Amino acid sequence: MGPSMAVDTACSSALVAVHLAIQSIWNGESVLAIAGGVNAMLRPEATIGFSKASMLSPDGRCKTFDERANGYVRAEGAGVVVLKPLSQAIADGDPIYAVIRGSAVNQDGQTNGISVPNGLAQEAAIRDACKLAGILPEQIQYIEAHGTGTPVGDPIEANALGNAIGKNRPAGDYCTIGSVKGNIGHLESASGVAGLIKLALALKHRQIPPSLHFETPNPKIPFEELRLRVPTALEPWSNGKGPRLAGINSFGFGGTNAHVAIAEAPENARVGREKFTLNQYRPKSA
Repeated sequence: MGPSMAVDTACSSALVAVHLAIQSIWNGESVLAIAGGVNAMLRPEATIGFSKASMLSPDGRCKTFDERANGYVRAEGAGVVVLKPLSQAIADGDPIYAVIRGSAVNQDGQTNGISVPNGLAQEAAIRDACKLAGILPEQIQYIEAHGTGTPVGDPIEANALGNAIGKNRPAGDYCTIGSVKGNIGHLESASGVAGLIKLALALKHRQIPPSLHFETPNPKIPFEELRLRVPTALEPWSNGKGPRLAGINSFGFGGTNAHVAIAEAPENARVGREKFTLNQYRPKSA
């Protein structure tokens, strides 16, 4: 029996919970972990406060990475994932959607305000997760971004993603980025698990969904220079010469960043609808 705990790092809570669950398995505390998040808007005070702070989209649409991005959209929801060592999941005949290769959590440090993230800290979290996963950042083909659709946060995150995973990519090799918040809004403390479920589904079906409400690229984001692109239609997820690799990014206004590196399930794993798994070992570089 492993630990049971509640995690509160604001909007990165669910992905931090996944990170802690992974650590519990790697450390031998647990043989199976259940991690997730829930967000319920039970009282109006928070919405009123965020509205007065001009943090919310006045038209109720999350337009991540678009020039019309004008704030985030509050939403309710819950999500849970089941995590097991890969070898055990295969032996048990479990349906497997994806393999978590590595994860990292760090702290923003000083920023210009509670709602302004630190791009350098996000870059560090991405690189640390990739190092633990035993992959190069430029090998990542898709990033499920935090992507709140705010005029300040989107450019900071996009630049962090580009600096971490785009610098060593050859010309014409772009990393695709998107955010589930355009579809369902911002689940705040549960947003990380919503993105993780979307990403696992994309890996299972080998398709990348379009980014809803993305029409005109934000001019404050140099997509070409950063080697980033946002999909506007459903696309096949081609893997080139290696496995399909992806990452999910999350951060909260408390200053805690999280990033998880994910790969497609192995060919010999039966794929179904219910469970996730993770690698059974730490890469030697960790």
